[in-house]
Amino acid sequence: MNKIITVTSPLLPNLDKLNEELRKIWDSKWITNNGNYHQELENALCDYLKVPYISLFTNGTLPLITALQALRITGEVITTPYSFVATTHALWWNGIKPVFVDVDPNTGNLDPEKIEAAITPQTTAIMPVHVYGTPCRTKEIQDIADKYGLKVIYDAAHAFGVEINGESILNAGDLSTLSFHATKVYNTIEGGALVMHDAKTKQRIDYLKNFGFANEVEVVAPGINSKMDEIRSAYGLLNLKQVDQAIEARHQVAIRYRNALRDIKGISFWEDKPSVRHNYSYFPIFVNAEEYGMTRDELYFKMKEHNIYGRRYFYPLISTFSTYRGLDSASRNNLPNAHKLADSVICLPIHHALSQNDIERVLNEIIR
Repeated sequence: MNKIITVTSPLLPNLDKLNEELRKIWDSKWITNNGNYHQELENALCDYLKVPYISLFTNGTLPLITALQALRITGEVITTPYSFVATTHALWWNGIKPVFVDVDPNTGNLDPEKIEAAITPQTTAIMPVHVYGTPCRTKEIQDIADKYGLKVIYDAAHAFGVEINGESILNAGDLSTLSFHATKVYNTIEGGALVMHDAKTKQRIDYLKNFGFANEVEVVAPGINSKMDEIRSAYGLLNLKQVDQAIEARHQVAIRYRNALRDIKGISFWEDKPSVRHNYSYFPIFVNAEEYGMTRDELYFKMKEHNIYGRRYFYPLISTFSTYRGLDSASRNNLPNAHKLADSVICLPIHHALSQNDIERVLNEIIR
């Protein structure tokens, strides 16, 4: 039987080198609480990502929750239904009402042209997502936020290392959050980060992720425990040395897919954006059943029968889940573009470990 081809594969550091770092951690007996590896990884990520300040977290959801706390967001927040559920769950956990706005059909990102109509006196922020690592229309979103006095928090879970004209997209908005989950381009097994613009905000966020402690006798805020430990920090430092090579390997997979699928009737995909440094975190295709002769789900399960595991990111939409479907903004009529994408998408396997044979197997299931 053919081996299983998964949609992604974790980037793993060399085990011998990791063991060397673990021995140092064992010798120091300092395994968490802002140790040397934690500090070194924050500094290294600032340099790599071209951002001024970063704060590490133990996963990618807690930075979203903490960003909302740090900016004291309340009321309503405009966001997208086309994302992983953590985006909206972070709002719900903070007692904030999500207001869904439709997406741009050419990127899957929040459509700035739909935002103003959704703003109410209760709106305090906008939370867009750089879907699949494709940059949002950040200037238009910022112009709207400035006009109405709103904060902007970007869920940049997919956007590690993405730049426009050499400038990191993580510098857009008031805060940006990252995920370093094992499925991402860059991972620390589990992990995440918040990117901010100034030292004062970083200090507040560092307090919030460590119970609110300013020192051993003073608690300045009702914080939680969401620090990254030394072991994952060391792992992350090693992975940072090889992430560019992994991204280039993904790039080559994307080139092969595009060349093979460009003329297949009923299969569409998005091209690279000019001036953008992409990270190739995903390769979504969209199936037009009438033209292709097979529905998205028929193709998805056909691939699965042959041990090829794509993913229907993002299906179903967040707005259809039981917690959120009662919201007025969750109406299907309000979100036609998001529903069309969700009902037609398959993200193909793309990662650094795919062989040429793996790629051809994927393509053979699509090109009939």
